[in-house]
Amino acid sequence: MRFVERLPVLVYDGDCGFCTRSARLAERLPGRFRLTAWQEADLAALRITEDRARHEVVWVDVDGRRSGGAAAVADLLKTCRSPWSLLGHALSAPVVRLIAELVYRWVAANRYRLPGSTPACRLPRQERPGFGR
Repeated sequence: MRFVERLPVLVYDGDCGFCTRSARLAERLPGRFRLTAWQEADLAALRITEDRARHEVVWVDVDGRRSGGAAAVADLLKTCRSPWSLLGHALSAPVVRLIAELVYRWVAANRYRLPGSTPACRLPRQERPGFGR
């Protein structure tokens, strides 16, 4: 019998250059999680709609709880070693959480205008963060 390690998953937009660059940065964090582009993910198994995956990054923990947007980023950081986990907890504080979500929504709405992005940023599957990890 093969052991399958259960890890939390961060689902991002693999067709967005900004999102892909952000996922590449997340790969360097000192945490145990998987990254997957929503275009490659089994969204039904993760219980994520395609519409949600198109509009925000989604974190799915090992118990199946999902969070999106700035909360997903905070949850990812909480699974990492300090100082990243401290930052994740800070992003979850009530006032900071509201500000983080507003900033996240602005970035998400403008991601194709941000450096490194174009509306046609499609990367081959093997070049996406999380491939083969």
